[in-house]
Amino acid sequence: MKKNMSKGSVIVVEDDMLLSLVESRIIEKLGYTVIGKAQSGKQAIDMARQLKPDVIVMDISLKGGMSGLDASEEIRRFSDIPIIFLSGSAESDLIKSAKKLGNADYLVKPIKADDMLNPLKKAVKKGGAKSAKVFSQAS
Repeated sequence: MKKNMSKGSVIVVEDDMLLSLVESRIIEKLGYTVIGKAQSGKQAIDMARQLKPDVIVMDISLKGGMSGLDASEEIRRFSDIPIIFLSGSAESDLIKSAKKLGNADYLVKPIKADDMLNPLKKAVKKGGAKSAKVFSQAS
């Protein structure tokens, strides 16, 4: 029996259920495993701490008072997991704010598999063996 090898583990942070489903399908179609889905910044922080993914795909505009940028700032206090930001806005101030947080990439919605391919590859490579080691110890 052929074992299905994942290219890396991903948490999807998206408060729109339909978009969360679409983004997760794209990520899995590209060969990555979605190990968690969060709908709020607080959930994202808790999942990042617990699941230690290789990459976080994070919507910037989240419901509930904490933006994706706020959640990322909090995650940066305990981890350097690469974060790919998703946003409906290509506003340069938003992109600058995201870059300051050391994100892996910034994609403008709607996204397609082609948009996600290189950022995911780059982010997993950037996270490198260190996050893979942490992940395997956690499982």
